Amino acid sequence: MAKLRFFFGTMGSGKSTQALQIHHNLRARGLTGVLATKLDRSGGQVSSRLGVAAEALEVTPGMDLGAVLGPDAEGSAARAVRRQAGGPVTYVVADEAQFYDETQVEQLAQLVDDHGVNVYEFGLLT
Repeated sequence: MAKLRFFFGTMGSGKSTQALQIHHNLRARGLTGVLATKLDRSGGQVSSRLGVAAEALEVTPGMDLGAVLGPDAEGSAARAVRRQAGGPVTYVVADEAQFYDETQVEQLAQLVDDHGVNVYEFGLLT
């Protein structure tokens, strides 16, 4: 059964570092997934203050995450995501979740409920 997990903390508490670590560990286990971010200080990647970074899907305003990340997603954006993931998306690590639209957060929850995709969200509590 897939789960949505939300990790939160203050600025500088290591959220992005933990997101990168989870993404790395899931990849090392052979799982296919994507790292996503919105308004990260590096743009198009998740980076930590420790200097570690990885390529990420840049979530833009109004982007339909279900249409891009879902197993039945079609179109060039969905194909690019599957190439980046190394196959069908089985997990999403979403950094800077406080900047996602409310609709996008709901779309991530639908990926969990309807498609069995594990979601790890990281952000500020307020």
